[in-house]
Amino acid sequence: MERSVHRNPSEPIRLFKSDLLESFSHISPATVLVIWIPVILVFMALAVLHLPPSRFPYPLLGGLLVGWFVWTFTEYVIHRFIFHFHPKTERFKRIFFVFHGVHHAQPLCRTRLVMPPVMSIPLGVIFYALFYLVIDRILGAPQWLYPSYAGILIGYVVYDMMHYGLHHAKINGGYLANCRFQHMQHHGSCPNMRFGVTSPVWDYVFGTMPDAPRKFAPKKRADG
Repeated sequence: MERSVHRNPSEPIRLFKSDLLESFSHISPATVLVIWIPVILVFMALAVLHLPPSRFPYPLLGGLLVGWFVWTFTEYVIHRFIFHFHPKTERFKRIFFVFHGVHHAQPLCRTRLVMPPVMSIPLGVIFYALFYLVIDRILGAPQWLYPSYAGILIGYVVYDMMHYGLHHAKINGGYLANCRFQHMQHHGSCPNMRFGVTSPVWDYVFGTMPDAPRKFAPKKRADG
């Protein structure tokens, strides 16, 4: 596996010697839609079917918002603490280069801008288990389970589509233009800041936005 910055921007960096493994590292954005849109529709249908008629549509809308909110936090945490983890051993350096380093080495590679299914599907299963444990078993609010899970999946799909678009779509202004500026700055001058892709809110909360105010630290007075 190669780890250096590729010198030919039109040719993707090869990550694996095996052609089969290499093929799994190249993903079209359409793959994300084909896999996850049907899953979202299924959970939306389950949400509607399991809602008491007297309470419709409040748990549905509330659950979607909860799921989306959880996704924005998840997106930030994964990007900052997992994708930008700095391992010390060569083996783990290679692993994290495959996860995300290759994207920074070659940010315009169109087939490495969305999360591959070998990562997204296990994460989807893990999050459903967590949502079931917390919402259904601990909080005892099963009517919120399906819409909340649909909400986090919608957040993920929007994230992948936005990430692709921020690198390749023509964006003239508005919110997306600001997101594009933040993300290009992340790839350029501040790779260890500006981790939000769909929203900068957590960068402001955790102080990883360069313009965020710093905590006041009084200067020590010199004696005499």
